[in-house]
Amino acid sequence: MSLRQLLLRLPCYLGASGPRRGPLDTIASVVSWRGQSSRSPAHWNQVVSEAEKIVGYPTSFMSLRCLLSDELSNIAMQVRKLVGTQHPLLTTARGLVHDSQNNLQLRGLVVLLISKAAGPSSVNASCQSYDMVSGIYSCQRSLAEITELIHTALLVHRGIVNLDELQSSDGPLKDMQFGNKIAILSGDFLLANACNGLALLQNTKVVELLASALMDLVQGVYHENSNSAKENHITDDIGILTWKEQTFLSHGALLAKSCQAAMELAKHDAEVQDMAFQYGKHMAMSHKINSDLQPFIKEKTSDSLTFNLNSAPVVLHQEFLGRDLWIKQIREAQRKGRLDYAKLRETIKAGKGVTSAIDLCRYHGNKALEALESFPPSEARTALENIVFAVTRFS
Repeated sequence: MSLRQLLLRLPCYLGASGPRRGPLDTIASVVSWRGQSSRSPAHWNQVVSEAEKIVGYPTSFMSLRCLLSDELSNIAMQVRKLVGTQHPLLTTARGLVHDSQNNLQLRGLVVLLISKAAGPSSVNASCQSYDMVSGIYSCQRSLAEITELIHTALLVHRGIVNLDELQSSDGPLKDMQFGNKIAILSGDFLLANACNGLALLQNTKVVELLASALMDLVQGVYHENSNSAKENHITDDIGILTWKEQTFLSHGALLAKSCQAAMELAKHDAEVQDMAFQYGKHMAMSHKINSDLQPFIKEKTSDSLTFNLNSAPVVLHQEFLGRDLWIKQIREAQRKGRLDYAKLRETIKAGKGVTSAIDLCRYHGNKALEALESFPPSEARTALENIVFAVTRFS
């Protein structure tokens, strides 16, 4: 099966003086969580399935053939040569196909939903001649495809191996070198098609928004890589505010600016564009925190399961605990130079980091819901609300 076919099958799988305040004291004073809506589905897969019906297509990837050419099948033939090696590009490819959590299609789906929730502009009728299917302009569907292309390209590029850090257990050097070439080539091909699709939209502001989102992604990934260099030992001393800034760049900017761009394509005013941006931003932040929490809240967790030492629960744990005690806990969890993640996970769960991360996740979820209040009631708006409820549901 070609890589093109794999991508097309994705939807089927898919400070003031005074006493020191805690990092979430202010948040706790303003959060008023709205709880579970009686209309909100119990499971994430059901939320995605119902949302897909509203926008008229299982996912925007159904139209990817408009952006991709048969050239990608040649890359797929080369990817098959990596079978049997340990190059992470294979793991990325498997993740693209077997997306059991339906996370990969989230960005494009949200862009389509918010496009339908906003509808056409009531003050500018210049785009009413555009093709519209299920309440969504064709250019907005193209934008959703472009958003997913950029995100997929980033995932592929993240599969590039640092050859300077290879160990004998990673396999032959020639396999890693070949895998890196394929990852760079295929990722660049997706980005090139995304840029071509942007040009076809013929909207300079949308091009500017998506270009700045891509710049934010690169900057955010750079920060992540600079921190993860010490991940198995002692992490950088970053607070939750710095974490939020970096996370917005690497995980929030693309969705936020894509939502804003969708409003621009429908000629909505600046206020509506800002509300769409705020929803995308806080939805993405909430989704990322939920992902960071999974190793700490799953009922059954393998002792060998690792987690990012710069994830939200860990950063909050360190901020509550203090730098010196955090370093001590890291050292106590080390065995023969390797970190015992199971022991460290239990230590973090015993502190305030996990519960504070849940509060922070719900805070961003609440902010996303507030942004939706400016949109008229509709099935699409309800679907956007249900996505927030599902992401912030901890039971």
